[in-house]
Amino acid sequence: MSQFESRQTQLKLDTDEGWVVQVYGSNRRLLCVLEPSHGWIFLIGCGVGLLLSVIWINIARYSPPLEPTSPTESPALQVD
Repeated sequence: MSQFESRQTQLKLDTDEGWVVQVYGSNRRLLCVLEPSHGWIFLIGCGVGLLLSVIWINIARYSPPLEPTSPTESPALQVD
């Protein structure tokens, strides 16, 4: 016990730990935990999705149409 008593616990604010969000239900049970890695993965996914959408739009804009659409039949009513 002397070793335990000789140690003094010091409350120290460690800013390197990050953050954790814990979500509890109405019956006080832990539903999920969100850690900093979840936030970084979400932001990376948003960035990759945005990059892919910009690339897709640019490719679609500058690519020629697959088949030229030409009318095969003349319209039924022609107004002069």
